[in-house]
Amino acid sequence: MNVKATLSPEDIARACADAMWAEDDASKGLGMEIVEIGPGFATLAMLVRPDMVNGQRIAHGGFIFTLADSAFAFACNSHNERVVAAQGQITFIRPGKLGDRLIAMAREITRGGRSGIYDVRVTVGDTVIAEFRGHSRVIPGTWLPAQNQ
Repeated sequence: MNVKATLSPEDIARACADAMWAEDDASKGLGMEIVEIGPGFATLAMLVRPDMVNGQRIAHGGFIFTLADSAFAFACNSHNERVVAAQGQITFIRPGKLGDRLIAMAREITRGGRSGIYDVRVTVGDTVIAEFRGHSRVIPGTWLPAQNQ
């Protein structure tokens, strides 16, 4: 039986996210959660805790960047290729605040060869607080064993 024929792209994306999440101590340690995952997209959430605010008493930009970067990582690793960031850039639009639930929605813009481009929008409710663009690079390996692809 060909197991590959039984797995949809959505099943592959979920299995890759589960495998990646099991090893992602950084995202788990910051209290992130995977809200949605699919081929070429991911949505992650994170609550702004007291240890995540800066001297201005707003969410430290590094934590917002990290949430966006994690959503980017789950989106670009959803095709059962091992993928890392080659570059990431963020524009902060509005501040996040203590107690805010930040939502990072990543989507694939283009993917070809070993490279990809992904956009991530970070929101609080309906308010956009940051826009992130990441460039990805495929490295050797896969998330799933050959029989599960």
